[in-house]
Amino acid sequence: MRTAYSVETVRAAERALMDRLPEGALMQRAAAGLAAACADVLRRRGRVYGARVVLLVGSGDNGGDALYAGARLARRGAGVRAVLTSPGRAHAGGAAALLAAGGRVVEPGTAPGEDTAPDGPLTAAWGGHVDLVVDGITGIGGRGGLRPDAAALVRAFTATGAAVVAVDLPSGIEADTGEVLGDAVRADATVTFGTYKPGLLVDPAAERAGALHLVDIGLGPELPDVPDLEALQYADLAALLPVPANESDKYRRGVVGIVAGSARYPGAAVLAVSGALRGGAGAVRYVGPGGGAVIARHPETLVHAGPPSKAGQVQAWVVGPGLGDGAEAAEAVGDVLAADVPVLVDADGLRLLDRDAVRARTAPTVLTPHAGEAAALLGVPREEVEAGRLAAVRELAERHRATVLLKGSTTLVAGADRNVPVRVNPTGTSWLATAGSGDVLSGLTGSLLAAGLVPRDAASAGAYLHGLAARYAADGSPVAAQDVAEAIPAAWRDVRA
Repeated sequence: MRTAYSVETVRAAERALMDRLPEGALMQRAAAGLAAACADVLRRRGRVYGARVVLLVGSGDNGGDALYAGARLARRGAGVRAVLTSPGRAHAGGAAALLAAGGRVVEPGTAPGEDTAPDGPLTAAWGGHVDLVVDGITGIGGRGGLRPDAAALVRAFTATGAAVVAVDLPSGIEADTGEVLGDAVRADATVTFGTYKPGLLVDPAAERAGALHLVDIGLGPELPDVPDLEALQYADLAALLPVPANESDKYRRGVVGIVAGSARYPGAAVLAVSGALRGGAGAVRYVGPGGGAVIARHPETLVHAGPPSKAGQVQAWVVGPGLGDGAEAAEAVGDVLAADVPVLVDADGLRLLDRDAVRARTAPTVLTPHAGEAAALLGVPREEVEAGRLAAVRELAERHRATVLLKGSTTLVAGADRNVPVRVNPTGTSWLATAGSGDVLSGLTGSLLAAGLVPRDAASAGAYLHGLAARYAADGSPVAAQDVAEAIPAAWRDVRA
């Protein structure tokens, strides 16, 4: 499991660890890991010896980490220049170490004719070429984006074509929320220390972090058992996926009911059933007007004209994809929500549901909105949801007393209890932004619910498998929703193996 902790928790853990270590030991551990990661980047671009490295150094500990790492690179033959974004306030020990190793420390604008600007003698002496920029401007306590002068330095140096490595997190992002409230660094890689921070895993900030490298500085024993955010990995998912026992039959494995599709959108029914058939349940019951299309594609489906409550026993329902917004659709949603089994509501079902009815349910409910649907449920602009995804998914879960799977570039899963970590899905591809992919996800997740997974695990496993299947189906090219459904078995086998 990949875990992330809030700024407050990380700082408390760091203080506890520093009380047991010699002064400066924690920064040296961080600098060693940072220098090793930077050296790896430089080797991939050519070599460490003779490479040209610019450190953008702020006044905090991240700047100190960058300076000490720069000293290590300088001792390996790299040309290292530190540009101070807060002149006179840089970490004194780190600056001294860099100078002793043969590096230089620059204070922009203080000494005309020296290395005072990114477009001045510093880059001119290097033929305008820089191999690596190390971002140590702000740390986990930074708020509200970069100051204009720091943002200008970042733009100038990154325009050289250099690789960018962020120290702990890209400067300018919000560590606890993943928001980007102003100018922020866009890194090729981020070297973070002790534990991940939520902003490194949640968009829009995560998109600026690049490849993540976690450096163990001994913080683990000081961190609480329950993180703020977590992401499943293969072993975690493999432990969740249902495997039938020898005595299992289709009913013991679980039956999932699908209420989807309409005369206008019969394909939604087919796609939701496609996902459900590959999700681990023993049988799929379909209720709705798309029975002919469903049977033509999936003859193993159990089809019923409705209403859902008369279709037969199920262990979970999925309602909403392509349902439309007429009276019959609203009645179907209400009928499903009255059932005493887990219910997943998606797409049109989200527009038709009664929040009080959802809150009153004793059986679990899973809601699977995209940003636009989440915004409608919350009564806020879509842009607000996209900018603050973590806050939005938590608010939705609390308001509805439900498990919420917020779809998007980083899919989040949250329950109504804030003491339980939000899960972020690490799989997926931008090719998933295609019509019908959400219908497949709904069917898949509903099938996992019917197979016995609790809502949080079913939503997390569904998102993971769905994203992984999309990677396999796309393989760098456009993909259709049915392709994603057909790739689920390959993703499942890969995880189990």
